[in-house]
Amino acid sequence: MKIPLFTAVGLTLMLFLKPALADEAGFLKSIGGKWSGTGSVTTKIGSRPLNVTCKFDSRARGTSLIMSGQCRGLVVIRRAISADIRANGTKYSGIYMGPSGRPSRLSGSRTGNSINFTVRWSKEINGDLTAQMTVEKIGAKGLRLKTTDKDPKTGRLIVTSDIRLIR
Repeated sequence: MKIPLFTAVGLTLMLFLKPALADEAGFLKSIGGKWSGTGSVTTKIGSRPLNVTCKFDSRARGTSLIMSGQCRGLVVIRRAISADIRANGTKYSGIYMGPSGRPSRLSGSRTGNSINFTVRWSKEINGDLTAQMTVEKIGAKGLRLKTTDKDPKTGRLIVTSDIRLIR
């Protein structure tokens, strides 16, 4: 029995892609749940970091994850934060709503227990339109959200947010 070449290629691709999709769905499911913790946020490079307390609820469905919550700094400052992330094979994309309340685009991939994103801001922040964001799963009960941006004066990478959460 002869199998057409395009059928053989398609079947071969399906064998390789199914495990990748299952791996990403399993990883995203492991991030699902209620999270709370503390950290620091710098609203502008060069200013003092603000200590924050955060709470998030993450819901995974297949190869997508919706994370929503809020961070509170001092007594009066409260900001809603959310992300809608989707995996397509080993690539990730999504929308991030940060403290500015404007949507920003996410694109990246997962390495081990970390999803590494490039953030494309909807308006210029710290002198440019991009930053790096990492969502890192730490053990069974830990999650770290970290954002770095380039200092427009020195060109060095600066941590602009670092939030550590637990279940």
